Amino acid sequence: MHRSRPRGRSRGPSRVAAACVLVLACLGAAPGPSSPPPAPAPAVRWGECPERPVPDAMRCGTVQVPLDHAAPGKGTAEIALARIPATNPEKRLGSLLLNFGGPGAPGIASLAADPDAFAELGERYDLVAFDPRGVGHSEPVSCGGSQHTALEEGADAAAVLAALRAVVRSCELASGPVLPYVGTVHVARDMDVIRRALGDKKLNYLGFSYGTRLGAVYAAQFPGTTGRMVLDGVDSLTEPLTEQALVSARGQQRALENFLTWCAHQYGCVYGTNTRTAREKVEALVTRLDEEPLVGHDGSYVTGQDLVYAIGAALYSPLMWPALADALKTAERGGDPAELLQLGAPVEPSDGEEEVPDGPGKVPADNSEAALVAVSCADDPDRSDEKAGAAAVEKEMEALEEEFLKASKIFGPSQLSTVLSCYGRPAGTDFIRRIDRPGAPRMLLVGTRGDPATPYEWTEETAERLGSAVIVDYKGDGHTGYGSSPCVSEYVDRFLLSGRLPSGTRSCPAVE
Repeated sequence: MHRSRPRGRSRGPSRVAAACVLVLACLGAAPGPSSPPPAPAPAVRWGECPERPVPDAMRCGTVQVPLDHAAPGKGTAEIALARIPATNPEKRLGSLLLNFGGPGAPGIASLAADPDAFAELGERYDLVAFDPRGVGHSEPVSCGGSQHTALEEGADAAAVLAALRAVVRSCELASGPVLPYVGTVHVARDMDVIRRALGDKKLNYLGFSYGTRLGAVYAAQFPGTTGRMVLDGVDSLTEPLTEQALVSARGQQRALENFLTWCAHQYGCVYGTNTRTAREKVEALVTRLDEEPLVGHDGSYVTGQDLVYAIGAALYSPLMWPALADALKTAERGGDPAELLQLGAPVEPSDGEEEVPDGPGKVPADNSEAALVAVSCADDPDRSDEKAGAAAVEKEMEALEEEFLKASKIFGPSQLSTVLSCYGRPAGTDFIRRIDRPGAPRMLLVGTRGDPATPYEWTEETAERLGSAVIVDYKGDGHTGYGSSPCVSEYVDRFLLSGRLPSGTRSCPAVE
């Protein structure tokens, strides 16, 4: 998968169990663009935000959308919004809707955390973020706690599937009526309701990572109301989950090798100057920590798979590479795992819900992971009950294991675990897979050559599918380019502020 941040997964006791640490979510096939015409624009009541702290100017609100856009009579859902007004209202261009990635990541908290990253755009645009349906304060889904299956050593495929289905039932019970209606096609329709509620004739949009899929799906459904659109860290529209996981493993491995090359040129790199043996040593460290975790003075510990997660998190930005180099040095020498934990080692979600400070709402502690799986399955049409037999599972996993290990001995096993995330569930929508030159206005796509989450080839594939895209080819490392590369930021800001867009592909050099 290829999201705003990597997800940690644990190795299970068997080949099949190792592939089952993600669980499924109930879903229904999302509708295509043949739904009834939109209802009148709803109103937004702006007021205090449910979380603290937020920027002084930020106000939050909710907008009601149909639970099922194809059948509005089924009820409504509330979508949470946040807005920071343009700081130069006399030259205001309208609203700029932002999505920071996911699926499963709340947009309001992301904007509140770093509004200065969009200061130039915020002079002339109202900056607007939202929590997509099923996420954060927008009818959050849940599985009632941890989604990891508790399986005994040597569990067979039939036991694995039974355990996964039991957790799915927990998701259905804990999530409520919104769960069958999550997914990118539904959220893109919500975005058009948001556009109308904000009073904008067209949707101006800046999306990152998974947010690029949202933007592309919006443009495919609503080409006539698509405004200036930028997609940075471009997601796949075509590949099934299995291929996405395989490509992601290759992308993470490529990013790791870029890091090891960098490390080899730094004084004191624990792996010396030989990048080939450095890769082998990292692989050996993962195996060693899976067999004997690194334990800290306070009882905290890091397994090999925790290490994989921490490395994946640090590869998202070259700014984190020095910290990763230091953490690997500590781990290799048997030191305290605190540095690795600070890089982002996974923390199991607690049972129940987390209170939101100073606000009336609650967000389930497992919401992010529950939404990730639910949306991913809703977007994939390839899984069905007929394909969910135990023998088929075992056969597929055995066939895929060698290919994933060839892609990356380090990241392959954890990426392989995503293959079963939708087994035994109804097939998702095929609308995204069928997008083909929808006739939307020209838009700007940014692809990063060293991106560990959304490989550059997805940028080219999506540009071809949209048929109206200009690519900025960023030669650097890390996930997404805006804010990391002044060259990328200049292209993006110029297009969003003036509408000027070059022709053909443009190149931005790596940032030294």
